Amino acid sequence: MSTKPTSTRSKSTKLSKLELRSALTLACVVSLRLFGLFLIMPVFSLYAQRMPDATPWLIGMALGVYGLGQILLQIPLGMLSDHIGRKPAISLGLLVFAIGGVVAACSHTLTGIVLGRALQGMGAVAGAGSALLTDLTRDENRSKVMGILGVSIGLSFLLALILGPPLEAATGLSGLFGCTSVLALASLVLLWLIVPTPTLTRAPAAAGPSEILRMLSDSRMLALNGSVFFLHAVLTAAFVGLPLLLADQLQLPVSSHWKLYLPVMLFAALVMGACMRRAQDIGQALRLVRLCIIAIALALLGLAFAGSRLMTPAICMAVFFSAFNLLEAILPGLVSRLAPGTMRGAAMGAYSTSQFMGAFVGGALGGLILGDGGFEAIFMAAAALCLLWIPLILWGAPRIANAPQLRT
Repeated sequence: MSTKPTSTRSKSTKLSKLELRSALTLACVVSLRLFGLFLIMPVFSLYAQRMPDATPWLIGMALGVYGLGQILLQIPLGMLSDHIGRKPAISLGLLVFAIGGVVAACSHTLTGIVLGRALQGMGAVAGAGSALLTDLTRDENRSKVMGILGVSIGLSFLLALILGPPLEAATGLSGLFGCTSVLALASLVLLWLIVPTPTLTRAPAAAGPSEILRMLSDSRMLALNGSVFFLHAVLTAAFVGLPLLLADQLQLPVSSHWKLYLPVMLFAALVMGACMRRAQDIGQALRLVRLCIIAIALALLGLAFAGSRLMTPAICMAVFFSAFNLLEAILPGLVSRLAPGTMRGAAMGAYSTSQFMGAFVGGALGGLILGDGGFEAIFMAAAALCLLWIPLILWGAPRIANAPQLRT
């Protein structure tokens, strides 16, 4: 038993040329699309207040309703990718996403933006994209390539936080939504030009509904899918309150928000780079997951009681985003290890469905609380969600560690 971890580490120390190319090129595609999506987050709750039909509920819904479309279509598109191939399914989703961006860009009311964001959410390609990446990589290197994808997502998040406010000032919200459509189409072009195509473009014997339901009801998958639900619920809720905290309580002009986000996200990237090597072992990865959940809860409580000094929210944000970036890389790697090849698209689709269900719930919850309790109450409610999350992962972690893959 003592030699197995050592051999796993030695196998995973070097990616093949195909794996490296697959990870880097697909990370580029995913990051372009997510960069367009992230552009909205650091400014939306501030500028949406100026719209004629603005209410706290609609502001929260506009941020979170994207997740509703994902909830409806992640699993169907994941299953479709198991049958017709990953790239065609991803292409369909990117086109729908681009259309939703155009609808939001042409809308002059918050209600119209909610409709556009819901349509964007129906371009549910995250599950199929993750499945494509796992098709192109070996099991022992799965955490490493997911780490590359996580770093690219973190960089796109960082750039969006820096560029979102000045771009909104120059083009308005409609310009930002137009950018999301352009970037989705650019991702579509790159998908077919630079991303490798798996040798098998469809599963040789795609699983049926009964096998998929049995997989999704497994306690290990429930723990992982529940974890990503809570992760994105607290993230989306936090972004209802965070721009308001910076602008209203700390009196930091929107055009200067990037000066805080830049060092925070660079620190988070360094933490992620230092910790990802540990995540290649399932046991160590699960310990990191537990630590990250506790860190997120404490950071949210710190933001709730930040006061008017900049240093406290800066530290809390650094802790929050370090833990968030780590979980974004670790959790999908664990899911891909558990899921059999014939159900990998469906498994990643279910994972992404849980992720965006969390985004929808977090946005709706943040909007509701904003109307009655202010942004401090939003952070406290998000921290309270972690009290439900911690028992879930404590229950699921031993089951995940004891059996590395599900049977078909």
